[in-house]
Amino acid sequence: MTDFTPDDHRFMTQALRLAEQGLYTTMPNPRVGCVVVKDGKVVGESAHLKAGMPHAEVHALNQAGDLAKGAVAYVTLEPCGHHGRTPPCAEALIKAGVAKVIVAMQDPNPLVSGQGVAALYAAGIQVSTGLMQQQAHDLNAGFVARMAQQKPFVRSKIAASLDGKTALSNGVSQWITGPAARADVQHWRARSCAILTGIGTVLQDNPSLTVREIDIDRQPLCVIVDSRLRMPLNAKLLKNQHVLIAYATDEAQKAEQLTAMGISLLCIPNADGKVCLQSLLKHLASTEVNEVMVEGGEGLNGALMALKLIDELVIFYAPKLMGGDGKGMFALPALQNMEEVISIDVYDVRQFGNDIRVLAKCVSA
Repeated sequence: MTDFTPDDHRFMTQALRLAEQGLYTTMPNPRVGCVVVKDGKVVGESAHLKAGMPHAEVHALNQAGDLAKGAVAYVTLEPCGHHGRTPPCAEALIKAGVAKVIVAMQDPNPLVSGQGVAALYAAGIQVSTGLMQQQAHDLNAGFVARMAQQKPFVRSKIAASLDGKTALSNGVSQWITGPAARADVQHWRARSCAILTGIGTVLQDNPSLTVREIDIDRQPLCVIVDSRLRMPLNAKLLKNQHVLIAYATDEAQKAEQLTAMGISLLCIPNADGKVCLQSLLKHLASTEVNEVMVEGGEGLNGALMALKLIDELVIFYAPKLMGGDGKGMFALPALQNMEEVISIDVYDVRQFGNDIRVLAKCVSA
């Protein structure tokens, strides 16, 4: 195992912070940062900001110029060793004459993983991997999931009362949480490639589910699970630039009208006559969707959780009690013993205004 120095950790931390600059913009590419260090001083640093633009390593090497020769490059993701939208970054590092490359994590794409490191080794460059690997992984959880599992990383956002209710018994749910919590939701939307909701939420709330208050040049794809294609033609969601409706049957004979409106449709029924959620996520991954944020009700959340398709939960608890007849977070089958319960791993708890945000990984996912 490589012994990394405190300076190694400091410079990789800097590279990870740079990578975060692409949080809302790099999709479908990963978020990557690079820091070039010569004699203990940073001589070049950059981040990858958008697909098709030069990668972080190229920007940082250009900034370093001749000082890159004999330097150490800290990179949050294995430098690419293949030709994609841009030339290989491993090749750029070799040409610049760096002496050593420290990599946080290897490329999760099984078709190219290890190629960049191998090219650097072959050129006589020292390579160390694994420094702050978990942090790098978490920054690109969606890219990793798409490459390794052929599914996006699924994150479910839920606003609930302290007694775990997401809506009153009549379906009313606006607003459970306060302005600070709702503002934080915009950041989660902005980093997502797609927002997933169910037809029940559309019929009850008629939401827009757009990114607001954050200056980005795109809106996430809006995906609606609508088994019987009950989508109202005047729904706010249909005004979005990119909309995909997944359905199982066209009972209302709306497919032709929706298609004429420029709405994409995907018919993927399962054996029960509902939308096959596994097939939907596989389809989204095939279209280079890295991260999906679920903003639905207990039905969609319950169906996804039952199939172990949710990777992470973002739950906002408001200091309110909504009563026993309110709607819950997950419509799941009744459990008979404690061995059947679903375990989650809470890794962050903080306050937004009067509301409490809990971040948790689904252990069984």
